Amino acid sequence: MNVRGKVIKYGDNIDTDVIIPARYLNTSDPAELAKHCMEDLDKDFVNKVQPGDIVVAGKNFGCGSSREHAPIALKASGVSCVIADTFARIFYRNSINIGLPIVECPEAANDIEDGDEVWVDFDTGTIVNHTKGSTYKAAPFPDFLQELISSGGLIEYVKKQAQGGAL
Repeated sequence: MNVRGKVIKYGDNIDTDVIIPARYLNTSDPAELAKHCMEDLDKDFVNKVQPGDIVVAGKNFGCGSSREHAPIALKASGVSCVIADTFARIFYRNSINIGLPIVECPEAANDIEDGDEVWVDFDTGTIVNHTKGSTYKAAPFPDFLQELISSGGLIEYVKKQAQGGAL
């Protein structure tokens, strides 16, 4: 499993209130959440994000409240992956649970710049910055997590398992 996209880069401590402001938590509709993703940090995010884009950030991405609306908003916006130096643990788990791949790789997070074209191979943990010609190594996703993400998240994975479907 792999993704390729253009990078939108942010700094450290991007919290869930910035990813999706609390005033929009009266809905769980992914399309509606996507309309307001990152608006308090980057008013142009919803206009510039394209399907397949990759968010790259510094330390502690997704800190703050445990709302799963934050990774849902990113995924519904078209973000195919988030690469960060580190993630808040609850954000990490919520992302995997809704099928949004996220990768911790400090070297990539520090070196990759806004607008770079990046490819991520989840099988090997390889991240290639095609703009700079650089390669980085992260931990590969275990097979189970790849199955969970490719199923569209935990709920869809469990549905398939309950129906006896092969993954």
